[in-house]
Amino acid sequence: MYGDEATVRKILTESGDTWAVVGLSNNRQRAAYGVAEVLRRFGKRVVPVHPKAEPVHGEQGYASLADIPFDVDVVDVFVNSDLAGPVADQAVAKGAKAVWFQLGVVDEAAYERTRAAGLDMVMDRCPAIELPAPR
Repeated sequence: MYGDEATVRKILTESGDTWAVVGLSNNRQRAAYGVAEVLRRFGKRVVPVHPKAEPVHGEQGYASLADIPFDVDVVDVFVNSDLAGPVADQAVAKGAKAVWFQLGVVDEAAYERTRAAGLDMVMDRCPAIELPAPR
């Protein structure tokens, strides 16, 4: 398990409300699109990061994390595991507080680097599943 319950809760409730979702496009069939909707309903600002840099859910998209002209709290990663490590490194460079690799996205070396840089990190989990139930 990559990320204990305390880390999961901290990222979801204390790390901040600006989430960059890497791999998010307007393709409604992709998991990133649905998870972004859930995050928005939970009060998060969801910033799409995708080579197309298209707006999604009314939020301007960016081609890379470095292109985002404001601070990002959490970087949520919806890319293949072999591409995820560089995204985690970019999140560290961007000054994010946390990195979240989605279900099926695993890179143990990136996990170790990101944690060593002082960021919270969760891997192979989905925030839409982990969010507390509405009260």
